[in-house]
Amino acid sequence: MIDNLESSYNCASAGDDLHQLKQELASLRAQGTQTQEHQETINRLENQISFIMNKCGINH
Repeated sequence: MIDNLESSYNCASAGDDLHQLKQELASLRAQGTQTQEHQETINRLENQISFIMNKCGINH
C-alpha cells in the first residue's frame, strides 16, 4: 500500500503503483477475512486505486 498519495502524485509511476495496489487488493479479497481492520485496508486500497486512475486520466 502506498503510504502517502497527494495532489502532487507523479503519474509516471501510475503503471507500477496500480499493478502493486491491485495485487494487494486481490490478495486481501482472496483471504475472505471480514474483520473491521481488513475491510478498512480494502477500502483504503480501493480509494488509492481510484485516486491514481482519476488523477492520471486512466480508464478502467
